Amino acid sequence: MIRPELHAPLHRYREALVGAAVALLGLWWAWGALGLVKWMGVTLAAIGGVILWSGLRRARIRSAHGGVGVVKIDERQVTYLAPMGGGFASLDDVMQIEIGKDLAGLPVWRFRQFGEVLTIPARATGAEAIFDALTALSGAHIDAAIRAVNTPPNDTVVIWQRAVAKLH
Repeated sequence: MIRPELHAPLHRYREALVGAAVALLGLWWAWGALGLVKWMGVTLAAIGGVILWSGLRRARIRSAHGGVGVVKIDERQVTYLAPMGGGFASLDDVMQIEIGKDLAGLPVWRFRQFGEVLTIPARATGAEAIFDALTALSGAHIDAAIRAVNTPPNDTVVIWQRAVAKLH
C-alpha cells in the first residue's frame, strides 16, 4: 500500500502527524464557527499543538534501532537484558546518568550507582523508554540526551546527577 521508503518516516512521525491533524481541525472550527464551538476549536487546536510538540520530540528519540539487547523500565528500575552482560539500575540508587561512546563509537547510556556502572547501547530495543524514565528525575537534561543519542558526543555528556546533601 505505502512504499517502504515513505512508510519509515510516516511511522516515525506518526504522533506528530496526529497532533497536526487535531490542531488543524481545531483551527478550522475556531475560524469558521461562533460561540461555544469556536472556543472548543481553540481548545482543540491547543491540545493538537501539545500533541504535535510531543510527537516531534519523540520522533527525534525514535531515530535509531538495531542495537544489542532489550531495555525494560518498571517501577523506577531500568533493566538491560543482553546475550552477554546486562544488569539493572534503580533510579533511586543512581548517582549519575551520562551518555558517551562505546569502543565502536556508538552512543551508550551509563547509569552510575555506588561503584557499579550499567552500560546500555542507545540503539538497544526499548531504549527510548529511558527518556520517559528521565522525566521522573528533576533537573534531567532531556534535550541534551536527545542530541547526544542522535549524534554521539566526543566527550561524555552528563544528563543527570544526584544533588549532594549539605551537612552543617
